[in-house]
Amino acid sequence: MGRQPILNGLEEIVGYELLFRSPCSLTSAEFESHRQATSQVIVDTLSSFGIHEILGEYRGFINVDAEMLLSDTMELLPSDIISLELLEHVAITPEIVKRCQELKDKGFMLALDDHRYAPDYEVFYEGLADIIKLDLIDTPLEELYREIERFKRYPVTLLAEKVDSRHVFLRSRRMGFELFQGYFFARPSVMQKARMANTASVFFRLMQQLSTDAEITEIEETFKQSPALTYKLLLLVNSVAFASREKIHTVRHAITRVGLQHLRRWVQLAIFAEEGGGQSLHSPLMDMAAVRAAFMEELARLELQNSKLLRHAHPDESFMVGILSMLKDVYDVSMTEIITSLNLTDEIQNALLNHGGDLGTLLCVSEMMERLELEEAVDCLGRLGVSPQAVIACQKRAYAWRHKLLER
Repeated sequence: MGRQPILNGLEEIVGYELLFRSPCSLTSAEFESHRQATSQVIVDTLSSFGIHEILGEYRGFINVDAEMLLSDTMELLPSDIISLELLEHVAITPEIVKRCQELKDKGFMLALDDHRYAPDYEVFYEGLADIIKLDLIDTPLEELYREIERFKRYPVTLLAEKVDSRHVFLRSRRMGFELFQGYFFARPSVMQKARMANTASVFFRLMQQLSTDAEITEIEETFKQSPALTYKLLLLVNSVAFASREKIHTVRHAITRVGLQHLRRWVQLAIFAEEGGGQSLHSPLMDMAAVRAAFMEELARLELQNSKLLRHAHPDESFMVGILSMLKDVYDVSMTEIITSLNLTDEIQNALLNHGGDLGTLLCVSEMMERLELEEAVDCLGRLGVSPQAVIACQKRAYAWRHKLLER
């Protein structure tokens, strides 16, 4: 199962397109028929992963061809969560129009995938279709402007597909697109660098926990929900007041090193000193950071319980590596600069700088999964004795943990 975010003009996630990946070629979508591919996505979404685990509060988009559209399979899907994307080769017949109207009446959102204006689709433009997806790579710029002008008179939302750079994103937003999808958002290496600020709600929750003498596990969990807050904690523990030669190896260790009394004072000051702005909880960068850290933690826990091949990948350390590995995409500084300001263990430094050691192996696997280089990831995990089923379970728990953050 592949998952690519769909964003609004504020670069906030509003949904995911769920993508089929075949077991014989995990890096691409090779399949015998569109129906077979879509059926696999639906089965995986409903039973292997679970629809709430993989989507959370967001909407899912699934490609359908004419055969699948006309089948009873569509009734298995929750219409308030799943949107149907009609593939570009679907012929518009009275039967297709009638079926789409039935699905629309049931509450489904309909989208036209890789679409070009055609008079045959007039009934879709006038009310059946909610979203029209235009391919920015395959459509020449002049023609793209003409397409947008044609669709302006219809009650449809335009989605820009294959947004591959910030320049293309800003241009397409000015052109009138409201939704966006592409590698620009899915690959953090090309994301706009911005300061990730903490939300006031996280600070206030932390202050409440500290004032009521909450368990350190609960306090640790709050820190783990915010990459920026974790980074600030590590900077605090390495400040002059707490300077020590002792290497920090987990978030819990950093909390213990500072001490709860000093932590209370720091949080109270930090609430008023917070600069605001920064990344939204719904940003693709926050999404990737949270899922990466949780996925690495789950893999390390799996190794700890089972094969023992990764002897130096503790779950808490794995989570920290996942979070810190994203900071180069958050702050406009190199990983070397970040590490020099933190008193981290040699194992964590090696993982972040060189992808070395057991922690580095887990980081490599996580990055492969994000790039949908699934064949390489499965091969690597296979050498560690981790089955694809176990990987799915780890992904599932990572997705679920990420979505819990949004429910708070």
